[in-house]
Order: sequence, then C-alpha cells, then structure tokens
Amino acid sequence: MSSHRVRLARAAAALAAAAALGLAAAPSATAADPQPGAGDLAAARAAAQDPSVLDRLGHFFAREGVPPNQPLALSANDEARAASAAAPRLTGDTVPVRTLDAGFVAGRPGAPVATVEFTATRAVAADGRTASVWTARQGGAWRVVNIASGSDESDYAARAAADGGTAFREPQLGAWYELKDGRVLPLDDTARRSVGEHGATVAAYQQLVHQRYGDKLPGSGYDAAGRAGGFEAAPAGAPGADRTGPLLAAGAALGATVLAGAVTGVRRRRARAR
Repeated sequence: MSSHRVRLARAAAALAAAAALGLAAAPSATAADPQPGAGDLAAARAAAQDPSVLDRLGHFFAREGVPPNQPLALSANDEARAASAAAPRLTGDTVPVRTLDAGFVAGRPGAPVATVEFTATRAVAADGRTASVWTARQGGAWRVVNIASGSDESDYAARAAADGGTAFREPQLGAWYELKDGRVLPLDDTARRSVGEHGATVAAYQQLVHQRYGDKLPGSGYDAAGRAGGFEAAPAGAPGADRTGPLLAAGAALGATVLAGAVTGVRRRRARAR
C-alpha cells in the first residue's frame, strides 16, 4: 500500500474512532493547500511544451480525442496531414489543479478542502479547438500524464482567481467549485445542483461530501471489495457524472495514464453549461 493510501486509511480510521466516542469530526481547515512554487510550475510547463508532446497534441486533435488503440476512419497519411494542420500551441499559464481532499472528506482536523493533484496547460489548435495537457511529478521529474479535450482546468482556475478564490473539482460529480472566504461556491451547473446557487459553508460542504463518499475511503468496505481505484457517484453518462470517476486519493489514477510515446489516458468531456 502506498504511503498516500496509508495516510488516507489512517484518516478514515480516525474518523471512525471519533464517531465511536461521539466526538465532532468537522475539519478546521477553510482553505486549499499552498500554491506550488514557481520552479515546479516552470518544470511542469517545460514538460508540456516538449516537441514530442506538441506532436502528440497534433494527433490528438486529428483523431478528435479517439485513442490510438481504437479504430479511426482516417488513413495514417490523412491523420499525419491533419495532425500537422492542427498546429497546436500552448497558451496561458500552467495552473495547479486541485481535487477534493480525502482527509477533508473523512473529517480529519486541519485537512485542506482540496489538494493539488496535477497541473494543466491549455493547448489550442489552429481551428480553435482546445485541450488540456496534464502534468504530474513522477519519479522526481515532471511528466505529461494525460491529454483531455476542452480547457476546464485552466478556465475555472482563471475564473476563481479573478474573484479572489481558488478553484477545485469534485471529480466524482464532475463539479467545479470556488473556495473563498470560508465558503464553497459553484462554478458550473453541476456544482450548483450540489451546493445551491449561493454555495455552502466549508463545514456544511464537509458534511455533504462525507455523506457521499465517507464509506468509500481507503480502509472502508468499499476499499476491501477492491473498488477503491475509482467510483462514480452517479451512473456513467448521467448528468453530472465524470466519466473517469477517480478515487479521492490525489494522483491515484495518474500512473496508468502516462503518455509513453502515444496519446493515451484520453478523457472526453461532456459539454458544460455556461
């Protein structure tokens, strides 16, 4: 078991012990974890702008998100021409992407609401289509781990920052929130259905996500059944469901999506309401 999963299992055990003693387990944290350093963001950006990654981006756009191990109604020559014509470029800042923290869900005092899971850089094709290049620190170096259609990560980070807040996602719902002044505010329609138009206090949100996921943390029966690698709070394809459904453990799903010479680990998003 990884050290991260051990920490999460301990958090779940601590919550169970507190419940048995009748203790309040509401976390005291009201903020996300610290911003990554400029050096880390620069290294993540450098990994994303490697020429081999830009080449893969061209093929990603040419294939319209279809992974290379799936059939495509394009010949290899047509794909190569389309990839060249896509002429992808990176634009905007490389941003940290925060995800709902398992310790917060468990009710661990002091746990941040959300922690950095990876970084994302917006890519644009010649025809205006966008994608998000995900990078994560693995084995002491920053590596590209996924390419996803659209640019939710950077778009929502910019919106929250312009408002003086911090964006984070609840991946099981595919919901995006802004954390600001001790409140969790919705950034998209899925989040509005979750916490309402005016959001919720951090304490109220903690109770909500504990009800949703508290029985699915490492150390739970859900984990013992071998399903802790990921779950969906809603059926696949249902409104608000994220098709990847990663577990709360930050980075748990990233190792399987490393881009080893080809576009893999592709996530295709649903259209989002504005």
